[in-house]
Amino acid sequence: MMIKAGEILAMANAFPYSTLEERLGGGGIVVIAPHPDDESLACGGLIAEARAQGRPVRVVIASDGSGSHPASKTYPKARLTDLREHEARQAVAELGLDASHDLVFLRLPDRFVPSKGASADRAVSKIVAIIRDVGAQALFVSWRHDPHCDHQASYRLARAVQRCVPCIKLFEYTVWVSALPPDTPLEAPCRGFRIPIGRWRQKKQRAIAAHRSQTTDLIADDPSGFCLTASDLARFDLPYESFFESDE
Repeated sequence: MMIKAGEILAMANAFPYSTLEERLGGGGIVVIAPHPDDESLACGGLIAEARAQGRPVRVVIASDGSGSHPASKTYPKARLTDLREHEARQAVAELGLDASHDLVFLRLPDRFVPSKGASADRAVSKIVAIIRDVGAQALFVSWRHDPHCDHQASYRLARAVQRCVPCIKLFEYTVWVSALPPDTPLEAPCRGFRIPIGRWRQKKQRAIAAHRSQTTDLIADDPSGFCLTASDLARFDLPYESFFESDE
């Protein structure tokens, strides 16, 4: 079944509500974020809810984040990577994680996250080891059609992980679906669900705000640099989060 891209968000926002117990059963979860901030934008409530339930949670950030302000002189690549990792540690701490233990940086090249080759194979092996270490029952990753190459590559990495751990449940979250031309034909997600996150909404807001390089003018010497707009942020300030149940 095909659906237009402009209808995807409406579909996701109408998914039935479920609890994590109903959808995941027991066990831990692993969240793959293509960039530092995607974990907070799309899964902040999920992470906070899982931790409140005592589930082990690991956040794996795929890219080094150095591509958001490529022309900055004050934040060259190494310094920008350090900044974004610092922001991610602050963000996950807001959500209830131990940043020294529950957050893993793969440091793959921003805008060039690989989905095949030796670097991708190492990334897959590391994620598989993390899943086994925490007894994870579910893996969350960016939607396969999200219009950013790193988001699509992260999805392909997650699929490779699932082939190594066939019992893992795979779920997809959207970040940039609104950037697709509304008439773009796409395969319709078969199923999905929403979790209510009202009790965690302020935690999520603080986690997103911790990514100051992406939400403020902290880096002011790159006019082409990335910054989330007010309308971008509003799309993630909802009392629920939506996820697609990932089928092949």
